[in-house]
Amino acid sequence: MGDRYFPNEMPDYIPETTTTAVEETVTERNNKDSLTKLLSLPYNILSQRLKASALDLKDTVVRETWGMSGKRVKDYSLYTGALGTAYLLFKAYQVTKNHNDLKLCSDIIKACDSELLLLDILMRRLLKLRVTFICGRAGVCALGAVAAKHAGDGRLLDHYLAQFKEIRLPSDLPYELLYGRAGFLWACSFLNKHIGKETISASRKRAVVDEIIKAGRLTRNGKCPLLYEWHGKRYWGAAHGLAGIMLVLMDLELTPDEVEDVKGTLHYMIKNHFPSGNYPSSEGNKSDCLVHWCHGAPGIALTLAKAAEVFGDKEFLQAAMEAGEVVWNRGLLKRVGICHGISGNTYVFLSLYRLTGNVEYLYRAKAFACFLHDRAQKLVSEGKMHGGDRPYSLFEGFGGMAYLFLDILEPLEARFPAYEL
Repeated sequence: MGDRYFPNEMPDYIPETTTTAVEETVTERNNKDSLTKLLSLPYNILSQRLKASALDLKDTVVRETWGMSGKRVKDYSLYTGALGTAYLLFKAYQVTKNHNDLKLCSDIIKACDSELLLLDILMRRLLKLRVTFICGRAGVCALGAVAAKHAGDGRLLDHYLAQFKEIRLPSDLPYELLYGRAGFLWACSFLNKHIGKETISASRKRAVVDEIIKAGRLTRNGKCPLLYEWHGKRYWGAAHGLAGIMLVLMDLELTPDEVEDVKGTLHYMIKNHFPSGNYPSSEGNKSDCLVHWCHGAPGIALTLAKAAEVFGDKEFLQAAMEAGEVVWNRGLLKRVGICHGISGNTYVFLSLYRLTGNVEYLYRAKAFACFLHDRAQKLVSEGKMHGGDRPYSLFEGFGGMAYLFLDILEPLEARFPAYEL
């Protein structure tokens, strides 16, 4: 297992120094390693360093993914493609209010939209399967609508909303987040949060919820109220399994019996986690090695934190904190990304900080971010850390690291991209 992550040798907690203390102890700090120096910086000073690094990384991501594309989009997804670059640019615009970032964001979304229209003609049957926020047309339309709203372009806003409302879900669509019904519902919730409460009607969402609940009850094993299959496995994690589906359902209006099914499913997962505190990647899997957002404790911790907030259940809070300990001990992965890397795992501590107000969780988020800031690019260049198969993408590479650095500037507002609303 140890070959998947770096040993976490950082102190469990370092109280912040004041600006005056930083100035007075500069000689002492010069005797420390660079990571320890970062950890002892006041949050306001550190955050500005992270911001500068994020904006430099953002420019690199744009240059490597968009500047070299010739404006032709080969991968339009948020996960590894051009839409992920647009999402990063939109985050940068929210932080800096630089309208050039918003304009470029909109230009990239338009290119994605044009590519999808072409694909719709050439591969109509295949395209119907691409309906989620992270990996499909729903993401292009939803982000396009929100960017258009911020740009004050009502015509373009109406265009994207009309396209979104034309999306139809195939009968054989799976139920998970990346490619399935939960991923479409997340896009609906994203639009309703950023455009208006009834942008996507309750009846449209309700029909999809009914399908998800019905399928989960049909697949259940008698002990877990809801279960789902994807490619022959009953996954538990955020990307393809229970954690992602339950999180999406908690943002929607549910009947009392559906609420009990969601809570019962989460209680079942808690009861059947590994002795280490980590979680199986799928039902019956005995391998305790994955500590990622997509599989294992990180993604499930985010869902449990959401459950603690929604239901006020102390068991969910306790389980989320215990999963957080797994992430602290085994979450310095030898990868940089959001999906299965340090950047994504950092959001566990930001979520727990937001939920509990405990500054030790903010420190842990800062510690993981400092590790990335101090060492990631060097470790990748030395071959000791994986930069991702698509090294500048949002979910696999440095795009996600840049997004995290921008998000952590306002820790109470930070949300795992395309997962936490």
